[in-house]
Amino acid sequence: QYVVEQLGATDAVLIVDETGFVKKGEHSVGVQRQYSGTAGRIENSQIGVFLCYAGKKGSAFIDRELYLPKAWTDEPSRCAAAGVPETVKFATKPQLARQML
Repeated sequence: QYVVEQLGATDAVLIVDETGFVKKGEHSVGVQRQYSGTAGRIENSQIGVFLCYAGKKGSAFIDRELYLPKAWTDEPSRCAAAGVPETVKFATKPQLARQML
């Protein structure tokens, strides 16, 4: 509501984008070898899905989610060790984007 009040415009758009964060090791939440657009290839990385608002008056981040690969959700002990709540379940990147809308 704040973003709409401050930046609201009839021609504004919502932008959904994913970004890869190249990582070393395998203990950061969601890290695995996967395609990262940031790196332009398959890398050991995390993937974040972001929802942004953009209009003539400005832009703002609205929401974000860390993509958790099935390899992670299939290993509850790994998720617990990394502090991932038991309620977090596997969702594809498009499903995460829809949840944010």
